[in-house]
Amino acid sequence: MNGQQQQAYDRGTNIFSPDGRLYQVEYAREAVRRGSVSVGVRGHDGVVLAASKRVRSPLLESKGIEKLHKIDDHLGVASAGHVADARQLVYFGRRRAQTDRLRYDQPMAVEPFTKAVTDHVQEYTQQGGARPFGAALLVGGVDTNAEGEVHPRLFETDPSGTPSEWQATAIGANDDVVREYLETNYDSDPSVDAGVELALSALAVAREEPLSPEEVDVVVIDPTYRELGVGARRETLKSLDLLADGAS
Repeated sequence: MNGQQQQAYDRGTNIFSPDGRLYQVEYAREAVRRGSVSVGVRGHDGVVLAASKRVRSPLLESKGIEKLHKIDDHLGVASAGHVADARQLVYFGRRRAQTDRLRYDQPMAVEPFTKAVTDHVQEYTQQGGARPFGAALLVGGVDTNAEGEVHPRLFETDPSGTPSEWQATAIGANDDVVREYLETNYDSDPSVDAGVELALSALAVAREEPLSPEEVDVVVIDPTYRELGVGARRETLKSLDLLADGAS
């Protein structure tokens, strides 16, 4: 009987079970946990986003696997979960950020952007004929005040539509292990360079093996969005003794 009841509540995307749960939101979180891991680290001078990529075949172009996305010059996101769902959130975020820039002639601040995205996500937990997004995002960016001072921010979005701010965190497979590693090794307000090293070390912990530069992507926002090339990733992995044998 209990199994039949749970199955009934499973069918409704916006119906609470008697114990106050939304099963579809919990299933969306499970989809995030099955995705490859992404890591965010906030420093005193910028934000680092790094992501592990699953290259399923040697014939697959690794650069075609997109886990990190530029939203605006000062703003980027890393994703975990269903790729198609994450892509739709990225498209929504880009439109929202550009609308604000055109309307107010200034870049959208990181926190209002994150809340705009999570408001959009939350709507899909209460609409009939829709389902929650099976993806989570790490939102990293830099706010610059009138005096030119930079304020890096790092947020995580949840399939329920809840935003939370972090100094360093992870989403995706083995996120609990990675978060424990970050809690142990994060120094207050590190530099961007130290953040890159910490993020790559955390990805290696999640994979439990050395990495090749083609299996990871790294971006730095300090204060503008820039990608680390294959050569820079290789050198950093080598300096950390995390470079896989035979990595090109």
